Amino acid sequence: MSDPHRDFTLDATTSADRPALALDSLRTFEVVARRLSFTAAASELGTTQPAISQQIKRLEAQLQVRLFDRVHRGILLTEAGRLLQEYVEAGLATLDEGVRLVTARPAHEVLQVATDFAFAAYWLLPRLPRFHARHPELDVSLVTSDRVPLPGPEIDITLGFGDGRFKHGEAWPLFREEVFPVCSPRLLQGRQPPLPATELGRWPLLHLKAAPNSRWYDWKTLLPALDLAPLPAAPSGAVLSFDNYTLVIQAAIAGQGLAIGWRHLVDDLLQQELLCRPFAGLATSRYGYYAILPERKRRQRLVQRFLDWLLEELEMPRESLAGVQLAT
Repeated sequence: MSDPHRDFTLDATTSADRPALALDSLRTFEVVARRLSFTAAASELGTTQPAISQQIKRLEAQLQVRLFDRVHRGILLTEAGRLLQEYVEAGLATLDEGVRLVTARPAHEVLQVATDFAFAAYWLLPRLPRFHARHPELDVSLVTSDRVPLPGPEIDITLGFGDGRFKHGEAWPLFREEVFPVCSPRLLQGRQPPLPATELGRWPLLHLKAAPNSRWYDWKTLLPALDLAPLPAAPSGAVLSFDNYTLVIQAAIAGQGLAIGWRHLVDDLLQQELLCRPFAGLATSRYGYYAILPERKRRQRLVQRFLDWLLEELEMPRESLAGVQLAT
């Protein structure tokens, strides 16, 4: 009989000196230790008895410890073998459970959606949790810019502003441009809207610096459309201009002046009473927001789910996007 204590003292090397153990070797050892038979282990693993025997010999040589005693009727685990069996079984069970959990999770696909900062911040982001709740298997990656994004080959869908005539893409209307003055309710100091047009000059107007060839409303075009007074001079000669619409709206919420509010983008802020409409009326144009699909449509079923959700959020009939039936 072997001295079991000697089995633990043969290996004088450190774990840093010892080559890494192959997972296959440990799985083979687990089967042999459980079956106590090279032949039975070979049958379970779909290999030959000599191959199993050689793999166990290599493992023992690598560990410099005997794992099995060869006896007349088969093999028995040594004390070292029983100890290794305990830890290998626990380790393999943990690995198998990890693999099971990973493979059981649904694969997530990512939809690339391009839009501008304003639409992303004030319309899309507050609603995305509802989309994810509806489609937990589908993630949305936002690609944003301060101007109207152009459809690209890597983009699945673009939500952009314009007149519907977009190059390199097929456009479907979401909503028209409808704008009106907005401000913080605190700015009115208790006065109830709608206010008379003569009140317009009481507060600064918050300006959005327009990009070249931009077509959205600014104060110069909005005031005549609402039959309000000509553009007033800013108090103390101050002019507040921003190159980002989200900054314009944040300045309005902070009570720094009047901003131009776009319907749909500021609806939630009006409902939360962070903003109010001090003057009556609104102006519309032939421009608006569109869902723009690239000429080379890809992942059509994913895009269809997103479009269907957009329709529901906008409370639009499906006929509004007639023809946007992408799923095959």
